[in-house]
Amino acid sequence: MRKDKDIRSNDPDRNPDPITKAPGAHPIGTGVGAAAGGAAGIGGAIAAGAAMGTAAGPIGTATGAAIGAVVGGLIGKGVAEGINPTEEHNYWRSTYRSRPYVQADAPYDEFAPAYQYGWESQQRYTGQRWEDVEAELGRDWESKRGKSSLSWGQAKTAARDAWDRVSFRPQSGQQPGQSEQTSRGANCP
Repeated sequence: MRKDKDIRSNDPDRNPDPITKAPGAHPIGTGVGAAAGGAAGIGGAIAAGAAMGTAAGPIGTATGAAIGAVVGGLIGKGVAEGINPTEEHNYWRSTYRSRPYVQADAPYDEFAPAYQYGWESQQRYTGQRWEDVEAELGRDWESKRGKSSLSWGQAKTAARDAWDRVSFRPQSGQQPGQSEQTSRGANCP
């Protein structure tokens, strides 16, 4: 019989937090946020230190970088928490066979990298439209596809599905990418 602690900390599909072992951690998002925050902290500290023109500049730089890294890490964790890779893989694993571009005997592992590339790319290009970044995504697919044998032509519809799913969390009864207005009818507010 497994103990609750074993379930929380030993199952890699649960993305355990490295410190608390709670499921759903996003260490990459936290790390990216920490790096960005640290860079922002350094910039702010350098500007403040330079403006003062005193020996406090180097100390201000170090302090600003440390504070920026902590704050940036927390912001990065918050952004990353918006997408749970385990939840996304579970969703697509259970629904991919119903998608019109998937052959009946296709294993999930062929499409998993495309789905993941889609939801990760949507976060990378937040605020941009799929149509505006599709060509770049196609160029980068070879380095992102992992063990999938899908060409970009075969993978892009799956990537778009995942992009749409995280761009707009469907309400009950909606398909990925379908807006609330179109699900209720074009004449509804």
